[in-house]
Amino acid sequence: MKLIITIVAKDDAPRVIRELVSKKYFVTKLASSGGFLRNGNTTLMIGIADSEVDHAIAIITEFSKNRREFVPNSIVSEFGMISAVPIEVNVGGATMFVVDVEKFIKA
Repeated sequence: MKLIITIVAKDDAPRVIRELVSKKYFVTKLASSGGFLRNGNTTLMIGIADSEVDHAIAIITEFSKNRREFVPNSIVSEFGMISAVPIEVNVGGATMFVVDVEKFIKA
């Protein structure tokens, strides 16, 4: 048994969850935030059989694609915060951790 802990952009989470659930995977959703842009993320925990890990990873990868977006850019100086030209950054994708589960109990 494995536990996949994956962090996806909040915009991608509904599609990822919908597809995983349609394939009969059990998914627990946790709201989270952080990272460079401080955008909302969703952390998913998926308990899964060892033989199904690659399939679940393929689903997560397919529905959480990287994309480029423009974000506000500001410069902090001794005179305060100055708004500058927006910058283009990569967002989306998924960060995944696959860990062994010593014991699984569903009560």
